[in-house]
Amino acid sequence: MAARVLAVLAVLTPGAGLGRSSLDSGPRESETKRELRDAERLSAEQLAARKNAADRAVRAAAEALRLAHERVEAAAKLRVAESATANVAARIDALAQRRRDAEQRVQERAKALQPLLPLIERLSLYPAETLLAVPAPPEMALRGVLVLQGLSRQLEIETEALRRDQAEVDTATAALRQEAPRLTAAEAVQKREAHALDQAMAAARAEQTTAQSQEIVAASQAASAAARMETLRSALTALESQRRADEAKARDEASAAERAKRAVEAKAARQREASAAHPTGAGTIASGAGPRGQLQPPVIGVVVKGWGDPTDGGPATGVFYHAPPGAHVISPCGGRVVFAEGFRSYGLLAIIDCGGGYHVVLSGFERLDAKPGQNLVAGEPVGTMPAWEPGSTARRPALYVELRHDGTPINPAPWLRQSS
Repeated sequence: MAARVLAVLAVLTPGAGLGRSSLDSGPRESETKRELRDAERLSAEQLAARKNAADRAVRAAAEALRLAHERVEAAAKLRVAESATANVAARIDALAQRRRDAEQRVQERAKALQPLLPLIERLSLYPAETLLAVPAPPEMALRGVLVLQGLSRQLEIETEALRRDQAEVDTATAALRQEAPRLTAAEAVQKREAHALDQAMAAARAEQTTAQSQEIVAASQAASAAARMETLRSALTALESQRRADEAKARDEASAAERAKRAVEAKAARQREASAAHPTGAGTIASGAGPRGQLQPPVIGVVVKGWGDPTDGGPATGVFYHAPPGAHVISPCGGRVVFAEGFRSYGLLAIIDCGGGYHVVLSGFERLDAKPGQNLVAGEPVGTMPAWEPGSTARRPALYVELRHDGTPINPAPWLRQSS
């Protein structure tokens, strides 16, 4: 009975049946609106984060390019100092060789005169007694006098030549003493400019370490794999194979991301694909270009062995430079470092992709500053040469430069500008 009364009252009371529903829908609606606002805020934050990341990437790329140009300028100043050192070192080498040649002539003349010294001494002390020591007919004595006169004239000539050679030794020695402080001063300027350049490069390496990219890591792994190859051509082939594999992988990832409508991932994958397809960007050498001096000389110095000259391994497939002590080596082209480590008998070796299927190979370093995956501006430093002492007879270190097109060595001379 009581339950029935309550039911009737519930029906008759206006809004009594809607009370619980209205109370329930209110919190749900508020929660939905809150979730929508949170989603919108999160979306906005994600978009802002992406924009900030993109802006940071653009700024980082611009800063990296600015620093690269600063390193190019610092390297150019250093090359002026190295050129001065090279000139003094060349003069010292020439003077030292001149002194060695004069000393050799002095020794040879002294050796030739050695057997005649007792006779010369006896004639100078006892000329008449020497002639009369052995009785002889007058004509024989006259002949002996004439021979002695001729011998005397020859001895005078030899003695004068000996004096000239000794004077040459003394002159060369004095000139070497004069050049020594000039070399010290030139090396001090070179050292100061090199220190400034090394500081700029250290800062760049620190920046690169903090922003280590996936691309650079992959390039380092590819270079390590190439270092195990038996020949340079095999190493380049391995690097090219890895590049094509990276390009295909990035293309597949981009297609998968596009199908899944993941725009950001697809864009990043397309960028990796483009980077793998064209690792140097525009590069210094365009595909199909002819040799017109597009490459900068990698080091201050002179070519001492050219393309095709005989070497222990057969005709040279590159050129060899002699450079001043501790000279810095620059990239002959704008491009990307694809290899930078030790390789077989080459020692420390760098390979730079200059674009258009062309690679520059550099070896003979004391120190390598470039890293695989690093993008370079033409003229940017990549390493240093060993030190050596001007005037010494020790073998000079040389920088080997090779240019390859599609893996095959070609004569680099027409592509290289003349040293300034």
